[in-house]
Amino acid sequence: MSNTPSQPDASAKITHTDSEWREKLSPEQYRVLREKGTERPFTGALTENHETGNYHCAGCGALLFLSGAKFDSGCGWPSFVIPADSRAIDEHEDNTFGMRRVEVTCARCGGHLGHVFPDGPRPTGLRYCINSASLTFTHEKDAEK
Repeated sequence: MSNTPSQPDASAKITHTDSEWREKLSPEQYRVLREKGTERPFTGALTENHETGNYHCAGCGALLFLSGAKFDSGCGWPSFVIPADSRAIDEHEDNTFGMRRVEVTCARCGGHLGHVFPDGPRPTGLRYCINSASLTFTHEKDAEK
């Protein structure tokens, strides 16, 4: 994995009104990040992305994942073994739809990212299953500028 760029202070929370979020985000980003939606599998723009770079929160720009932690899980969503920094995300118990899961949200803006499951590869054994709509991607060459 490449060097981790400095992470914005997670204690500097980002808050917006509902109308500000709607103005800032696309309808799909709003549905996923603010309404805890899920994009259909294999439809997200970043699912098949194999470029080297960084994945950021589409809501606030916080660095969430590095490309070196991404793997092809076959589940239809971008999957990662570990976040860029443990302070970048929050995890919450999610008992919706009759299932017991762990929801992953952005620590800075509270945006819904996806879920984490205990069926990933080594070394963590975790699979952070993240919606493409909740992410933006910066190529490594662009991140260095």
